[in-house]
Amino acid sequence: MKILYLECKMGIAGDMFASSLLDLFDDREKKIEELNAMNVPGVTFSYDRVQKCGIMGGHITVRVDGVEEESQDMHSALEHASDTDLQEHNDHHHGHTHRTLYDIEDIIEGLNVANEIKSDIREIYQLMAMAESRVHGTAVSEIHFHEVGSLDAVADIAAVCLLLHDIDPDKIVVSPINVGSGEVRTSHGILPVPAPATAILLTDVPNYSSDRIAGELCTPTGAALVKYFAFEFGSQPVMMLKKIGYGMGKKDFDQVNCVRAMLGEGSDEVDRVVELTCNMDDMTPEDIGYAKDKLFEEGALEVFTISTGMKKNRPGILLECICKEDKKEALLKAIFRHTSTIGIRESMSDRYILTREIESKDTPYGKVRIKKSTGFEVKREKFEYEDLAGIATRTGKSILELRKELEDYLRDE
Repeated sequence: MKILYLECKMGIAGDMFASSLLDLFDDREKKIEELNAMNVPGVTFSYDRVQKCGIMGGHITVRVDGVEEESQDMHSALEHASDTDLQEHNDHHHGHTHRTLYDIEDIIEGLNVANEIKSDIREIYQLMAMAESRVHGTAVSEIHFHEVGSLDAVADIAAVCLLLHDIDPDKIVVSPINVGSGEVRTSHGILPVPAPATAILLTDVPNYSSDRIAGELCTPTGAALVKYFAFEFGSQPVMMLKKIGYGMGKKDFDQVNCVRAMLGEGSDEVDRVVELTCNMDDMTPEDIGYAKDKLFEEGALEVFTISTGMKKNRPGILLECICKEDKKEALLKAIFRHTSTIGIRESMSDRYILTREIESKDTPYGKVRIKKSTGFEVKREKFEYEDLAGIATRTGKSILELRKELEDYLRDE
């Protein structure tokens, strides 16, 4: 399995994302030619190797009609600008980057890229339009893009989509995102960091604020790209690293300002799961059984109990619930609702599993399902218990007798 891991300790912006991906390629100049061949109106791409905090990385520069794009940190740079400077900045955006979703659609349709890449770009802009719609209380069709509607923003998004299409990872995992802190000046005025639309795009995306760095680290474009492409969020999964790319931002800090992209091979059999555990000494067996049923209904992978000793020499139980990370919040609520616990512990684990499939076989008793499991140099198979139990009920034979009979039948088939 090819895994792409994005480390966003200094946030993420469209140009940094694209630069980190391009840094993974050996033939970067050829890729720049492909980016220029997309024919984003008036846009040209170039690539430079730069060093920050002693680390070499890359940066894609986008020029519109020969003028270099603004830095993703421009909003931060405007925090202390004069009213005249800010007005000139806003006039520039109103004059050149005030586009509707329909305008963006026209640009996308004219790009020289595959249809699936165009589709990705459309979906990303739809995400941003929906976020802006919620912020301003306006219909999506009436949204006017300012900063994210500029041609350099279109170019950054198109570049990310094209490069990811070429890399073609099986899974994209993203770290928690540093959003920065303080305030940001935009065409709408002074806004808190993260800006309202960015905050909406980061819904259900792990993120945090860093008081050490004042300014906007996660831009709306970066948030939308991550929201669209990420399979999951968390720490780096177990993987055999093959390449590392650094996408450098333009601003300098006391730590390297970059998005780090790590490309590697992971095992199909490694599964990242959350373990939720709690102790109880005041629930009846019937109530515990009901709670376990409800946890399975909410998407738990496994639920089990272990007898344990508790304070005041009371016998109790340890309840453990294993789930995928996207089910964690629902299961936390369910545990508190259906048990008497007042505290739940959480830990992350790698679960190593065999690849599983179910195959149906014709037998004298009709179709019988067989569970097959393979991986880690082992191979196992067994009859589905429910099928054997049903046959046993109909025929009066024991499950042991039926299992041997069916094994012999299939072996001789």
